Amino acid sequence: MADIKVIIPAVNEADSIGKVVSELPQSVSEIIVVDNGSTDNTVINAEKAGATVITENQRGYGFACLKGMDYIAEQSKSPDIIVFIDGDYSDYPEELDKVVAPILNENMDLVIGARKRELREPGSMTFPQIFGNELATSLMRLFFGAKFTDLGPFRAIKYEKLKALQMQDKTYGWTVEMQLKALRKKLRYTEVPVRYKKRIGVSKVSGTIKGAIFAGIKILGWIFKYSIK
Repeated sequence: MADIKVIIPAVNEADSIGKVVSELPQSVSEIIVVDNGSTDNTVINAEKAGATVITENQRGYGFACLKGMDYIAEQSKSPDIIVFIDGDYSDYPEELDKVVAPILNENMDLVIGARKRELREPGSMTFPQIFGNELATSLMRLFFGAKFTDLGPFRAIKYEKLKALQMQDKTYGWTVEMQLKALRKKLRYTEVPVRYKKRIGVSKVSGTIKGAIFAGIKILGWIFKYSIK
């Protein structure tokens, strides 16, 4: 049986984090919640639900993901697969088995949970999210011949392949960096359609004009950086 660990970056997700942790399948060996400066009961609720909680005080989605990877790297036994999922309960945690299936059954290296329109709850994605996803994936198709349709945060990747990507982005560009580097290194990748619902709480990225702008700049920056390499 594959050893699967989950990394969940979280900032002020007290009302949702327990649901995310408790609804992940029993096939997961460890759930790591990376608290990224919460001022509510995120840590307490995550621990109550059974997660390992570590802290990253430098704010940023990428900072939190990298902290989770550092924690895993310090363990004596390496996992086979890492799954990333947000702590806001917008994804359906029970669909993890569906997301990892192409790795287990088809030897894929990277699987993106694609938030298809027909599976999205109305209003679950904001206009900046939808526009940004379509623009980014269109540019990736144009420049790299990619088949991605989404930059969805719910994703699974073989641990050894993840290490080889040498991830760097500290903030909003984490997801697109992973996908661009996967293309550059010719990893075997695919998407699986996943359901998506309105998140609990306010998004730190798409919920603010500043967040949406900075996310867009970061995503486009990574794409153009790789397009001229």
